[in-house]
Amino acid sequence: MEAILYVSHGSRIAAARYEAARFVERCKAAIDIPIQELCFVELAEPDIVTGVDRCVAQGATRVIVIPLLLLSAGHAKHDIPAALERAKRRHPSLEIACGTPFGVHETMIDIIIDRISEQATPLDDQSMILLIGRGSSDPDTKRDIAAIARRLKEKTNVPHVDICFLAAIRPTLDEGLKQANASTYRHVFVVPYLLFTGVLMKTIERKLEALRVSPQQWHLCSYLGYHPRLITLIQQQLSSLSLAKKGA
Repeated sequence: MEAILYVSHGSRIAAARYEAARFVERCKAAIDIPIQELCFVELAEPDIVTGVDRCVAQGATRVIVIPLLLLSAGHAKHDIPAALERAKRRHPSLEIACGTPFGVHETMIDIIIDRISEQATPLDDQSMILLIGRGSSDPDTKRDIAAIARRLKEKTNVPHVDICFLAAIRPTLDEGLKQANASTYRHVFVVPYLLFTGVLMKTIERKLEALRVSPQQWHLCSYLGYHPRLITLIQQQLSSLSLAKKGA
């Protein structure tokens, strides 16, 4: 029997855990696989090994792991594989197939555009976008955010898209805000490239509050959240992993 194990980043913030759980409930309604469980990389329970245990306890013989992560960095490259290896030792006969983070995908660009379009002010030739990534010491993170920014600029025809990060990489959030504040653009659309609410969103809100007296009009967009479009990406991954099994 097949199961899906969704792996969220995890947070100490109850609202963030609740958002992940609600999203998985929507996935369950859209995906016809009998066993579907949620677990977390860190900061919340159940952990990944426990998530696998729960799938097996319900009769799973094959577990498809879906990382609910935006980009491929340390969690996707190291933490999740290590946890799955531990789970495999506990359940030697279990087949485990692991998907990938959402990554640089056209659907992710569309989600950003959806969040920007929620603002009362539309993008125009006096607008710029500041895309804020979480940040990671993994060099792929900066490369991927830069690729998303380039595609966003192409798709919106906005004059300028800049990037900054909340941790580990430069430019920092402060540097990104300072650069935008010194620009000649009238409207600055600030887009947190984050999947869930929490401390990082509060940090962005606090920094922007100090800029309300600047010449620019600042528009803080919602974080990406567990957007309905993500279910389509998950369905595509499931289809690909199922085809891989058939071709094995």
